[in-house]
Amino acid sequence: MRSTREPAVSLTESAARRIAHLMSKDAAKAALRVQVKGGGCSGFQYSFEFDDKIAKDDEVIEQNGAKVAIDPLSLMYLAGSRIDFEEKMIGSQFTIGNPNATSSCSCGASFAI
Repeated sequence: MRSTREPAVSLTESAARRIAHLMSKDAAKAALRVQVKGGGCSGFQYSFEFDDKIAKDDEVIEQNGAKVAIDPLSLMYLAGSRIDFEEKMIGSQFTIGNPNATSSCSCGASFAI
């Protein structure tokens, strides 16, 4: 039975389209894994990589052909966040609007809680 609760992390339409597009290029990609790792000048940084496995305890967000997996520890830091995909003249990237972050470094690569 599918859960009807709201996902702990949401995707914009732009992010969902980009993830689905990238996943369609390789059938072995089970999901985009989003993690919070220690590092950067503010203490924490985001990691995005495709994974061929989804763990039992992962939070899985599915939207319009996109699938994102988040481990329980990372989910503690990401709860309420919104993942977006931005395309600008200088480049394209996934971004995270994280309401739990109290500050970020000037380059935007890391954050503090």
